[in-house]
Order: sequence, then structure tokens, then C-alpha cells
Amino acid sequence: MGRVLPTLQKAQNALASGRAQQVALAGVPLARSFEDRLEDAGLFPLHATGIEILQVNVGKKCNQTCRHCHVDAGPDRTEMMPDDVLDRVLEIIESSEIPIVDITGGAPELHKRWKEIVVRSRAAGKHVIDRCNLTITLLPNYSYLPEFFAEHSVEVVASLPHYRQKGTDTQRGDGVFEQSVEALQRLNTLGYGEEGTGRVLNLVTNPVGTFLPGNQVALEADWKRQMKRLYGIEFNHLYTITNMPISRYLEFLDESGALDEYMERLVNAFNPAAAAGVMCRNTLSIGWDGQLYDCDFNQMLEMPVQPRVPQTIFEFEPEALGRREIVLGPHCFGCTAGAGSSCGGATA
Repeated sequence: MGRVLPTLQKAQNALASGRAQQVALAGVPLARSFEDRLEDAGLFPLHATGIEILQVNVGKKCNQTCRHCHVDAGPDRTEMMPDDVLDRVLEIIESSEIPIVDITGGAPELHKRWKEIVVRSRAAGKHVIDRCNLTITLLPNYSYLPEFFAEHSVEVVASLPHYRQKGTDTQRGDGVFEQSVEALQRLNTLGYGEEGTGRVLNLVTNPVGTFLPGNQVALEADWKRQMKRLYGIEFNHLYTITNMPISRYLEFLDESGALDEYMERLVNAFNPAAAAGVMCRNTLSIGWDGQLYDCDFNQMLEMPVQPRVPQTIFEFEPEALGRREIVLGPHCFGCTAGAGSSCGGATA
């Protein structure tokens, strides 16, 4: 296919803000746009197929600072969902037929009303997912979390870049792997990861480098063997996620001179089957400030849902939002490369 990406705008433009990142990527003269690829596959324009998952980003504050974090979360971030927004989110959870509530951040457990979200969502009959970084459960004020997860049948989705220390600590910081193993072992003592308990523990891995994830089924089998052999840890499923060329990972690609090569790899690996199953089709993402987005990645790039549908949680209309046209950009190649990528792993 030749060289797909000529020189991109430099970091001062690409990294100034989420919007600037998207402008930088959108300004790249790709050989063929993402929309072109979708049209070839009979998928353009791409529409939502309903709202099965309400993904709630309660804030950007986190106890870790990971180099691949597309949220750019960290201890110094102050953005947290205010009460009026959270009250409206809970109203929708309790009154709608959306079956799954997916709570994310930052470290979502740092929000002062996180427990309330879980309790009220479960009382409304929703399946609750918490995207946990594991190390939060070892902090003194949050040591109650594993038992709380178990009491309320919360599905725990935990990020772990690799089952070896070097791969994880390289991305997440020194000592994170050891702490993550300790947290996982504690969850296992409560029945998490054990078939038949109903206490679901899923791990998320992303490549440590500028390449696509391997086969999810094969990797899951290998991870289950290794995690059991090395640490006595069991889990239910492994999700593979492609590193998205936004935020800190974009900065890493630019600084290492690998941005053109990585984007070319994503573009050349476009898979129509993966595109048909992208998460934006059945998920609605809510920002900490109540703005609505098609997915968490669009949220970080400040690309809200298309203007013909409600823009904020206060204007929520499930029918209109459930059939909306998805807002697209060059970064979407990340979710459609190879076997695909989503918050639930491979899509094809």
C-alpha cells in the first residue's frame, strides 16, 4: 500500500488538547479515509444499534500515572463528576431499560459517590462493571473494595499489560505489577475468577510496544496457564485492546519516531468484520461533565455525539441516541485493526 502517512504535525499541535490531537490526525492525508473503508464494507454511515451499555466516566483522578493511558488520568487531575450530573445519571439508570452500567475513570472508586452508583444500579437490576486498576484496593481507605465488589456482584475488569513484571511496570510504574498480583490473589480468595461463583474477574492487556494485540483466544489460554502457574491466580476472560494513538500514547509514538509506522500498521490492518462490531454501536459514553459521546476514545478527543441528537445527559432521549450516526475519525482505525478492539476486547 506504500507509505500511508506522510509527516504528521509535531507534538506541540498534536498534544495541546484532545481536540488538537484529533485535528492533527484528521489533517493527515491518508491514502484512504476511515469513511472510505466503511463505505467499501457497506457500513457507512455507521449507526448505533441501540444502547446496551451505559459507560459512565466519573472523573480523571487516579492513583496511578500510566504511560499508555488514553484518559491522561493521574493523581493531579481534578475533574470529577459533579452531583447534578451524577443525580441525572442515576435517574436514567433507574428509569431506563439499559441493562449494563460500566463505571470507569481515572480510578472510578475515588469518586465520593462511587458506592452509591453501584448500590443503586444493582437495586435497579443492572449488571455493573467496574474498571479497576487493582492497586487502588491496597490503599488503606479503599481496602474494603474486594468485599464490596463481592457483596454487590460487581464484574471487575482489571488492566494488566503483561503477566511478567517488566512488561507491566514499564507501562504502569515500578511496583505496580507486584501490587496487582496481590490484589488479584485477594479477589480470588473471595471467589472472583472461579467458574460458577458469579463473581466475574476479567483482565485487559494491551501490547507493550508499537504492534497489534495477538489472537485473543490463544493469549487467554496462555495467560490462564501462566497466571495459575506463576502466581496461583485465576480469572474468567482476557480482553485484548489496541493502543490508541491519542493522549499519552500519541506522545510516546511521536517522541519515539514511531507514529507514522504505527498508524500505517493500523490502516493496513483494517478489518470489516471488526468494524461491524465496534463498541460505539451498542454503548453510550457519558463524560464526567455530562457530555455524551459515542465511545470513551471520542470522549478523550472531545468529539461529542453528532449534533442532531441530545448532547448532554440532561437531554437524554434513548430512542434518538440509540439510532444515532456515529462520529468518526482517523483514530477509529485503532478499533478496527486486526481482530478489532473495544472495552470488551476483540470484536471479530
